[in-house]
Amino acid sequence: MSDDLLPLPEFGTILLAREGRLLRITLNRPDAMNAVNLELHDELAAALWFAQNDAGSDVIVLTGAGRAFSAGGDLDHIENSARNPHLFDHEARVAKRIVLTLLDIDKPVVCRLNGHAVGLGATLALLCDVIFAAEGAKIGDPHVGIGLVAGDGGAVIWAQRIGLTRAKEYLLTGELLTASKAAEIGLVNHCVPAGELDEKVDAFCAKLLGGATMAIRATKLLTNLELKRLATALMDAGIAYESVSVRSADHLEAVLALKEKRAPKFIGR
Repeated sequence: MSDDLLPLPEFGTILLAREGRLLRITLNRPDAMNAVNLELHDELAAALWFAQNDAGSDVIVLTGAGRAFSAGGDLDHIENSARNPHLFDHEARVAKRIVLTLLDIDKPVVCRLNGHAVGLGATLALLCDVIFAAEGAKIGDPHVGIGLVAGDGGAVIWAQRIGLTRAKEYLLTGELLTASKAAEIGLVNHCVPAGELDEKVDAFCAKLLGGATMAIRATKLLTNLELKRLATALMDAGIAYESVSVRSADHLEAVLALKEKRAPKFIGR
């Protein structure tokens, strides 16, 4: 490592590694399918902020350890927020930072979607610039399935990838898509056999690393301007709506139903 580069920060739930001019960010709660608890949520914001300003990298790969990319919210963490909704206010602020930082990073961010990406996990993947998904992976945003508004970025990015009508279908039902279906409709860029995932991701990153860095970065910034405008317009309202839904009876009922392995009985409030 060059003496003028900052050392990589260490986190409890995220691994950072440099491979030449590539920075790899790995969500690292494999035993929990990289489900997002408070620690991972806070550390993700910090890791992305570091990546944005890291002078030692020109391309970023975002992936998950083990068999999942990220299974969404950690159930115990979700239950704690449902029972103590004032705690969600902090999470709401951090969620906005995560989305806006991902959109502000001028380096290409490649998603190595090694397994299921659900809820916030799906949002993280979809906010990346190019997504390579392994066959067998599923992706979706089932916020509504647990009585929550999809306010942490889903409403921003889904329609930009697949159009408003399709985005509404999947966000209003919370349906999960297979990686092959997601690639077919343009939600992700590529669906590849799991055994070829690293080869495809590495080859694409090598192409970027061999390109004209300044031109690539400026082109990314230009293509993200509309996304940033949308995020600025929608995130405050989205987080506010989600904060209200965190306090709803339907949300708590959905959490309890998950823990008790039964169907929820929603009452509409």
